[in-house]
Amino acid sequence: MSPLKIVSLLPSATEIIQVLGLTDSQVGRSHECDYPAEVHSLPVCTAPKFNPQGTSREIHDRVTDLLQSALSVYQIETDVLRDLQPTHILTQAQCEVCAVSLPEVEAAVESLTGIAPQILSLQPNRLEAVWQDIRQVATVLLGESGEPRAETAIAALQTRIQACQQRMQAASHQPSVVCIEWPEPLMSAGNWVPELVQLARGLPLLSQIGHHSPWISWNDLVRADPEVIILMPCGYDMATAARESAVLSANFLWPLMRAVKTGRVYVTDGNQYFNRPGPRLVDSLEILTEILHPEVVPARHQGTGWQTLQDCLAAEAVSSGNSAT
Repeated sequence: MSPLKIVSLLPSATEIIQVLGLTDSQVGRSHECDYPAEVHSLPVCTAPKFNPQGTSREIHDRVTDLLQSALSVYQIETDVLRDLQPTHILTQAQCEVCAVSLPEVEAAVESLTGIAPQILSLQPNRLEAVWQDIRQVATVLLGESGEPRAETAIAALQTRIQACQQRMQAASHQPSVVCIEWPEPLMSAGNWVPELVQLARGLPLLSQIGHHSPWISWNDLVRADPEVIILMPCGYDMATAARESAVLSANFLWPLMRAVKTGRVYVTDGNQYFNRPGPRLVDSLEILTEILHPEVVPARHQGTGWQTLQDCLAAEAVSSGNSAT
């Protein structure tokens, strides 16, 4: 049997490979795969077709224009794939903006000669589907021996979820929550995010478990008037998300909302956690419990996974001031 040579074109798939103990068999990655650290040195097999720098509105407009004539907003480096000769390629069919699409991968592989990898496409929309993805990846890559390895990994993740739920029993209140996945135009976080909010004993508003993230209006947001607003823009770290919050605070409706009045607006590292449907969604749940119930959960991820918007902006101002001097 030939050795595994895995190319992952999806950050969450790269993290599934890691939790299954197969990172040593990964030979290539997407330009967005950055965890675990061991994959940083791997050849990069994709690149964006657009300039990813700019405001959330500028990026949205570029992506929208591009998708009118393309299957996805990323291109595959076919020369790199030819050199790597992978046995397996992991990609996705969830979102044409999140990563290279399945049709793009199939077209790229078809154009190559001397390479016939097995292509596995993932499309989770809630936690149970993530567990199924872990099982599927393990079985495809390892055959029958993959099943016990997958179940061991899943059991460890579910144990952490159960620990969160046990802690939540001491929480006296279930706050209403809106999670923002994109600031301009406004998008609420759907798919697995409202499920995580519920597990963290919050009441998710303006999105449904297992449904795609919906565009929302400012009137929707004001009518919902959540107790907590959590910013988790797709692909943004905390510093970038905090900077992009300026478009929210510039709206005259922003200060009218309960969460803003009480200082319960938070910034998360959506790129590393909430946007990736893989094993670190459990880390995302732990982050949510810290945000929603500080009275019962110690803030272990504060400063790395989440921060209040006020504190994040203050830190950015200090950093900018130091840079200027």
